[in-house]
Amino acid sequence: MKKQSVANIWLLTAAIIWGFAFVAQRKGMEFSGPLTFNGLRFLLGCLTVLPTLLLFKTKKSLRSILLDKKLIISGILAGIALFFAITFQQAGIIYTTAGNAGFITSLYIIIVPVFGLFRPRSSSAFTWTGAIIAFAGLYLLSFMNQDVGFNLQPGDLLVLISAFFWASHIVILSYVAPRHDFRLLAIVQYAFAGGLSLILGLIFEPYTAISISSPISLLPVLYAGILSVGLGFTLQVAGQRHAKAEHAGIILSLEAVFAAIGGYLILGETMTQTQLTGCALMLVGVVVSQIRK
Repeated sequence: MKKQSVANIWLLTAAIIWGFAFVAQRKGMEFSGPLTFNGLRFLLGCLTVLPTLLLFKTKKSLRSILLDKKLIISGILAGIALFFAITFQQAGIIYTTAGNAGFITSLYIIIVPVFGLFRPRSSSAFTWTGAIIAFAGLYLLSFMNQDVGFNLQPGDLLVLISAFFWASHIVILSYVAPRHDFRLLAIVQYAFAGGLSLILGLIFEPYTAISISSPISLLPVLYAGILSVGLGFTLQVAGQRHAKAEHAGIILSLEAVFAAIGGYLILGETMTQTQLTGCALMLVGVVVSQIRK
């Protein structure tokens, strides 16, 4: 199987995990602030990936890893974008609807190709066409089935800011992921984003330490940490070693489709004909974006 096909499978799997993780993110806000929640989930994700270094030994020793400036800098750059993306998104979720948050976050479908205009090799016509088709499908999936349509909420600006940082994260990984062991790169970015989030959370959200002590409150953290971060984001890093940023963004945007499917299967939510059409359009957009000249 070609590396590109394997990369697509990894990115698609990440989108599936993230789609089903949205419920955990919403539930997590009932017990803690966004900084504390994100700090715990990313540090837990970091601990989840660490055992893979023992099971599948890396070529580098611990000392050489700590002294690898390029790896550390790459991980910190990705971690900075990840920190701001997840912080603005998680804070915005508190003050907006799930539909608005999902739609606005996935605007990186268009933002990533726009960023590509400033690179030596801009996105192809097929990539742009696929992105636009997927964006149209996302709109149908998110809003056309709602009576109220799209109503701006106080948290929408925060989520919009997060979309730019999500796009930046995807672009950064497209450069640094092919140069490093994806597990090491993942661990560095998780440690940075998680550590910074937890430190700021202890400063600005000290009251949440009590609220996250119950077993029920830990379930969203466990899912978001082990699966969403430990597995999902690591698969993103692995996939982006062999996938262009624009293609990765379109595939990852399918998390909206799997969020709707998760709501249907787990929460008993209905899916209208319009939503199904939106899902189909997003899948078509992914296929079109993969066409080579």
